[in-house]
Amino acid sequence: MHGSFFGLGIAARGLTAAQRNLDVLSHNISNVNTPGYTRQQAVQTASQPLISFDGTGMIGTGSQVSEVIRVRDEYLDYKFWSESVFQGEWDIKRQLLSELEAAFNEPSDGGFSKVLDEYFSALQELSKDPSAPATRALVKEKGISVARYFNNLAYRLEKMQHDVNQNVYIKVEEINSLASQISKLNQQIYVMEVDGNNANDLRDRRELLVDKLSKIVNIEAYEIVRGKLPSGKDDKYFVVSIGGKPIVNHFELSELKVHPRDEKLNAEDINNLFEIKWADGSSINITGGELKGYLDVRDGNSGLNDSPLFKGIPHYINKLNTFVRTFAMALNEGYCDNNANGIIEPDEDLLGHADGFWLDSVEGELPSGIRFFTMLDRDGNPMDSMSFMGSATTIDEIVSRYDGITAKNFSVSADVLDNISKISTSVNAGEKGNAKIIEQMLKMRSNTHMFSEGNPEDYMKSLIATLGVDSQQAVKYSDNQNSIIKMIQNRRMSVSGVSVDEEMANMIKFQHAYSAAAKIINTYMELYDILINRVGL
Repeated sequence: MHGSFFGLGIAARGLTAAQRNLDVLSHNISNVNTPGYTRQQAVQTASQPLISFDGTGMIGTGSQVSEVIRVRDEYLDYKFWSESVFQGEWDIKRQLLSELEAAFNEPSDGGFSKVLDEYFSALQELSKDPSAPATRALVKEKGISVARYFNNLAYRLEKMQHDVNQNVYIKVEEINSLASQISKLNQQIYVMEVDGNNANDLRDRRELLVDKLSKIVNIEAYEIVRGKLPSGKDDKYFVVSIGGKPIVNHFELSELKVHPRDEKLNAEDINNLFEIKWADGSSINITGGELKGYLDVRDGNSGLNDSPLFKGIPHYINKLNTFVRTFAMALNEGYCDNNANGIIEPDEDLLGHADGFWLDSVEGELPSGIRFFTMLDRDGNPMDSMSFMGSATTIDEIVSRYDGITAKNFSVSADVLDNISKISTSVNAGEKGNAKIIEQMLKMRSNTHMFSEGNPEDYMKSLIATLGVDSQQAVKYSDNQNSIIKMIQNRRMSVSGVSVDEEMANMIKFQHAYSAAAKIINTYMELYDILINRVGL
């Protein structure tokens, strides 16, 4: 026979089980707004039965809470991490391409179209009266405005590349910090679970860190079963890898390092851009996340050399450099790529500023050879025509001199800046009223052979339109990914999130169970009181 207090023990275990359920429920409600928290659930089972001494079978011993588990769907975690990497990449590209659009400042009163229109309008006025000092001064000032537009734009793009480079460094440091925290949590979780317990709250903290890491860089996170623990449960090692190489291998941590590049990836790059490698010096394959977004915008030159297949800052700097070189050569020399084949073949019908005569020329002189546009020297001073051209005499030599012009150093020549009389207008020496050179320069505005895209305005419109299309594409991809992430997050919350209504319903259920167990105990107490104190009296 079993002891007289056997039933009381069963009721006490029921009381304890109900109280344990209420404790878990209270923990859930208190963490309803805790980021990353997973709803916990007490697993209640029947306790070990006893064999009846009289051979009538097994006698139940009540209930017990065997463990407290997290209500979580691992598939949704993996799905979230795989999609979050694209969300991070396109969110960054969306933001940076929007900043690029703002840098071009089109359309606006300070944009390219306005600046170019004012320059050619000034030339048009000069063609009416080539000897007018005020109009000559206006042409010089509007030429300076054209040069400064490109100078300022190049400076802003280089500054943006510098800022993006600093963000690359910050993201690498953030990756290392998150990886270090995950590694430390792995140790704590392992110590807590080695005897069979569940480190639920620590696992929540770890997976919240993985959520953050998955948005920054392309990771894979998974647990590897390495055997059995003394408790009989699986011995699991948690691994986080980037491009196939673990950054966290259970307790071990491998960090990323940044260092300045030995050589420029693109000719347009600023100096000392960061290269990312593993701490042991091996290369890393970054294919997604915020870090990929920063790298693509910082390095992207539409696949030129080893650049990413993305039109980033170097691509647009390269396009601006191409414009100012071609534009300066067309106005200075009258040279254009008439066949759009990359070969300069001077057109006898086209003349440039260097082919004309300045205001104070006299009969018998040779063409001035003065260029309206040149570039800044290493000290930042505008070059005169002689310094700019050097010893160049052949077409190929003259063309090659323009390779040194960039949007950053583009300038009106020192000749024109120092003396507005040196603005060439005439095709004949001594003819102050002759404006044939200005007329030739005016034709360049509508010269569809200057660029493969057409005239100067067509080129810049094409460039800005391309940027606009890329920016809109980034917006579209970003919105799509945000929708996908929101959908996955909603599914995660439906499984793992705490519902106050559901918890309140459970509270009533467990409260009733607790009250019923307490009632049973009270009943047994009355029985024992009768048995002990009243029987036999």
